[in-house]
Amino acid sequence: MLAEIHIQNYALVESLSLEFHSGLNLLTGETGSGKSILVDALGLALGGRASPEMIRTGKDRASVTAIFRAGGEAPWQTWVEEFGVSAIGEGELILRREIQTEGRSRMLVNDQPMTLAAVKELARRLVDVHGQNEHVVLFAREAQLELLDQAAGVERLLEDIGSTYKRFSHLRRETGVLAQNEQERLRAVDVLRFQVDELNRANLDPGEDVRLEEERCVLGNVEKVKAAAASAFANLYEDEGSALALLAAVEKSVEELARYDASATAQREALTSARRALEDVADFLRDDLERIEADPARLEEVEDRLALIGRLKRKYGLTIDDILQFTERAQSELSELEHADERRSGLERELKAAEAEYAELAKQLSAKRRAAARSMEKMVKEELAQLAMEKTRFEIRFSDDPKAEPGPAGIDQIELLIAANPGEDLRPLEKTASGGELSRLMLALKTVVGRMRDRVTSGAGKNPAQPGTRSGNAASGGNGLTLVFDEVDAGIGGRVAEFVGQRLKALSRQAQVLCVTHLAQIACFADHHYQVEKSEQAGRTVTLVRSLESSKDRAEELARMLSGSHITEAALKHAAAMLKLAAG
Repeated sequence: MLAEIHIQNYALVESLSLEFHSGLNLLTGETGSGKSILVDALGLALGGRASPEMIRTGKDRASVTAIFRAGGEAPWQTWVEEFGVSAIGEGELILRREIQTEGRSRMLVNDQPMTLAAVKELARRLVDVHGQNEHVVLFAREAQLELLDQAAGVERLLEDIGSTYKRFSHLRRETGVLAQNEQERLRAVDVLRFQVDELNRANLDPGEDVRLEEERCVLGNVEKVKAAAASAFANLYEDEGSALALLAAVEKSVEELARYDASATAQREALTSARRALEDVADFLRDDLERIEADPARLEEVEDRLALIGRLKRKYGLTIDDILQFTERAQSELSELEHADERRSGLERELKAAEAEYAELAKQLSAKRRAAARSMEKMVKEELAQLAMEKTRFEIRFSDDPKAEPGPAGIDQIELLIAANPGEDLRPLEKTASGGELSRLMLALKTVVGRMRDRVTSGAGKNPAQPGTRSGNAASGGNGLTLVFDEVDAGIGGRVAEFVGQRLKALSRQAQVLCVTHLAQIACFADHHYQVEKSEQAGRTVTLVRSLESSKDRAEELARMLSGSHITEAALKHAAAMLKLAAG
């Protein structure tokens, strides 16, 4: 639950710290005192929209810190594990939002920076805010369906159908793409097959072009090559006075020298090695002379091969290695396209199986929703009767359109209908209900949803609520959720307001409730009563909040709400009687 809130330099608040408790926490005060500012500040700490205009005049920044505590298993446990947030205290979570005049803002969870998207996901597990514009949200068909799903406790089934829908949607798109691209596929197959055939016929070998260039150079200059080799062989071996003949004479002289001077032995070995090396060169030159012959046919063959390699390089890559890599990719792509028919057949089988699985899950989900809707209708009518709307008809109508498109939440489309007065036709909420009627309907729905979810959760292990699912903001006391009602009393008064107070009191036994109200008939039911007022300090207006602990203070505040700033003795007696009656 929400344990504390600390606000600095936000709107009319200069510095404010409040502690909240379990049960029904009521905020009261004159119009414009800043009651809704406190709710807005809490929304800011929960990842709401930040505006530098809300920074107190003359200050360069504002901050809001909300501290939540859980007595048992914390509803935020899976979230902190997922995002790697370190714990600060046992069962404690601290959210801090800072905004600056230049428009920058910072979000911290347990003093660790966090994205707003992540915090908004966390907020769904902590607080359910019903502001003055919440009724508009209830007009949306998606919100109505989500409310029904919360009551039905179908979180796991929704997860299953969502993942199945995602899978079959992907398969349907992939199958459609294959069908639409058939002509393109056939054209691509023709092009790739031509390229692969051309490259396979070429049968390229790495480094082949380098070797061919060397061979062409030799074949194109046969006479020069032979003349150079013959001259070198003659000078080295064949001619009188050749290098090897002279070296042999030198070697013989040094051998004679070594007979008398032992130090010449090493030089003799060097000469022997040199002679052997020169003999190897002479052998090479002789073999070259015998091997190299003019071969115009081979030269033409080499030229043609190099020309082919040149054409392939211009088309497929700068080097033979590039061409070979292209060949491998083309063969792989061709194989994939040639087997597209098999792939399409396989996809169609997978798609049919996924659609059948989706249809079965959607059928199960629809059955649970319809059963929950009938129970919900009955319970909401009973709840409305307790809120002085006993003749109201309420219905959850399902659309039976056979052409309804499947979606990640099933195939059902629903609409909440109401007839607040006898003789009227059932109509959508936005076309019939007044502001006061909507306030009571909202309260009734939240009370019933929480009761139904508690019943499902405490049943035989059926569909227990899981953190982070669509029902993460259900009105249930089991998960430590805080319910915030900002002026739920809009458009009502008198005896009806008393009924609303009683239902808020009942709802606070399921979950912590924080409520802003103008009506004494509601405020008298508070477990913890806070008075909000404006004051002038050093020429500046500030919003102050004080906890009304004594019966005397509470009676005076209720009397003010009943009679205005001039509190009469009669109003005080009436207020005291209201407190006594509410406590009884």
